[in-house]
Amino acid sequence: MSTSALPSAHTGVELEIGGMTCASCANRIEKKLNKLDGVVATVNYATEKAKVTVPEGYDPALLIAEVEKTGYSAAMPAPKNAKADTSGGEGQEEDAELTSLRHRLIGSVILTVPVIAMAMIPALQFTYWQWASLALAAPVIVWAAWPFHKAAWTNLKHGAATMDTLISMGTSAAFLWSLYALFLGTAGVPGMTHPFEFTLAPSDGAANIYLEVGAGVTMFILAGRYFEKRSQKQAGAALRALLELGAKEVAVLRGGVETKIPVEDLQVGDEFVVRPGEKIATDGVVVSGTSAVDASMLTGEAVPVEVAAGDTVTGATTNVGGRLVVRASRIGSDTQLAQMAKLVEDAQTGKAEVQRLADRISGIFVPIVIMVAAVTLGGWLGAGFPVSAAFTAAVAVLVIACPCALGLATPTALLVGTGRGAQMGVLIKGPEVLESTRKVDTVVLDKTGTVTTGKMTLVDVVTEPGADRAELLRLAGALEDASEHPIAQAIAKGATQEVGTLPQVEGFANIEGKGVQGVVDGHAVLVGRESLLAEWSLALSPALAATKARAEGEGKTVVAVGWDGQARGIMIVADTVKPSSMQAIKELKALGLQPILLTGDNEAVARHIAAEVGIDEVIAEVLPQDKVDVVKRLQDGGKIVAMVGDGVNDAPALAQADLGLAMGTGADVAIEASDITLVRGDLRSAVDAIRLSRKTLSTIKTNLFWAFAYNVAAIPVAALGMLNPMLAGAAMALSSVFVVGNSLRLRAFKSVAA
Repeated sequence: MSTSALPSAHTGVELEIGGMTCASCANRIEKKLNKLDGVVATVNYATEKAKVTVPEGYDPALLIAEVEKTGYSAAMPAPKNAKADTSGGEGQEEDAELTSLRHRLIGSVILTVPVIAMAMIPALQFTYWQWASLALAAPVIVWAAWPFHKAAWTNLKHGAATMDTLISMGTSAAFLWSLYALFLGTAGVPGMTHPFEFTLAPSDGAANIYLEVGAGVTMFILAGRYFEKRSQKQAGAALRALLELGAKEVAVLRGGVETKIPVEDLQVGDEFVVRPGEKIATDGVVVSGTSAVDASMLTGEAVPVEVAAGDTVTGATTNVGGRLVVRASRIGSDTQLAQMAKLVEDAQTGKAEVQRLADRISGIFVPIVIMVAAVTLGGWLGAGFPVSAAFTAAVAVLVIACPCALGLATPTALLVGTGRGAQMGVLIKGPEVLESTRKVDTVVLDKTGTVTTGKMTLVDVVTEPGADRAELLRLAGALEDASEHPIAQAIAKGATQEVGTLPQVEGFANIEGKGVQGVVDGHAVLVGRESLLAEWSLALSPALAATKARAEGEGKTVVAVGWDGQARGIMIVADTVKPSSMQAIKELKALGLQPILLTGDNEAVARHIAAEVGIDEVIAEVLPQDKVDVVKRLQDGGKIVAMVGDGVNDAPALAQADLGLAMGTGADVAIEASDITLVRGDLRSAVDAIRLSRKTLSTIKTNLFWAFAYNVAAIPVAALGMLNPMLAGAAMALSSVFVVGNSLRLRAFKSVAA
């Protein structure tokens, strides 16, 4: 149903969905909800949430009931507050689900290893080994595999087949046939053995048990499911990281007296004090004081913003200059930080999730296997063979169709691939990420902290005729060293590197918003804006003024220096391009990707940086909250978008993008919202991440092909009634060995920076 069919008055409802095992489950729930009158729903498998638009006054209980009819659970989310989100019920529920999976996995490993050993090694087959195998394998196939049986039943009710169906069908067939052979056949007699032979000879199957197949498949696939589920559960961490960014306490002015209160108790209109180094508690307007505010964690831009009375400030940014008194204008869910958290949540919920490759293959494979089993049964009966022989052949088809290697195909490649990635500083969050890299054709790059260093650096010093560069650096550097301003610190650091130890300063004074002054080595020195020098009748020469204008046109910050009644020169400070960025852009283009530079800086600055590294397309002057819209616009135009960023302002865009890559040197929330983290902060790591992900995905596909191929090749043997337990075990072992060996080849993957 389209949104145009909705009544004018409608509202949004969010549901937490439980019991989904694959993307097809999410699709099923979505279709069911969208059939309700006036309802538009999107269900996300990764975040396990449904966003539903309903008519005003619609009872959410009707939505929950509809989801439950489909065979899944649904609930309204718990009320949100900072404390609940960071330590409350949601985390406990996640832990309970993972704990259950872990318990099933540990139990199945302990019980299954002896079963496989006895079945595969005749020397271990003591007199009553088959009954010991039954005692060990039964809890694995019934209890440990219960999530697969439950999911298979749900899928069956809806006429669908997934990997769960294949696992349940194969393990159940192996278990039930083993019970028949033990209790009604000859497999239960004392001294029964599975001899070590691979000869093909028809039999009635009454002497064969396949408990190791049922238990082994369960163990391997539980291992894969556990590791995948653990990485999937990180989806909500970005929102919790955002909530952690803000100040926890605030000094409110009540009757002229400062009182410390929790930030949750702050009201609109309250005036509060922010000292140098403190975070601003909430969005507001400066009442008194002047300072520089470091908003880089929100905007991503390296240069601090100068603020004075009447200017607006944003919560969670840091005051790096003087004392401020701020009047709160927005609190709680109305703040820019909270709005950004909402953007991240919306982006994660709306993100198209890739269905497991194994599920897609199983959807085709399962019906074919069932059909082959039915044809085998009918063929044997039609040819006049006994019912027991016909059933033996049909069940053998179902048993051999359950590939152990299927459970290893994804997790082993993922384990080796992510391990190799970690060695190179690339952290991949889960298997869904790999499929996203295959189709990506556009890579959007944040400028500050991604293409550039994100830190102010002294890049040039230009002196007036007759002035000495080293002396200018000594005097200006000493004065700036006494200031806490980030630009001043960049100059002091650059001066120290070039001229060594800086002299002492006397009579240091900070002129708010303009610069600093003091006495150094007997000289009265001024460092700051050109207007500060003009107040002391010091003017830059026309040539130096032109150099200053040119540098500012390129987005650089220019600081003027004068002493003893004369302007002596300028110092140019800028955010510099990372040394590796140019090579990274070249490599991204070689992968067939179109790089786009996205920044809040002005057009001239952005184009200058883009030209320096070889990027042709630039989208500049974008507000932090609008970055996600740029990504959406590219996606609507048919692009498959990867986004590389490092700031809090990048988090919604990273979550919205088909593939999000966060610089590990950036904000925690950007890292949490991304699919891949680049630990080193080197843009070449993005190239490595995409290459490694594509290689890992290719390995998974090869693994899946062989996981099925070994078993498909054995199906005709099973249909002819010639499948003995050793052959079934050998097919299982060979396919598993191949899958592991193929995955280990990923350890040889080389970085482009090597």
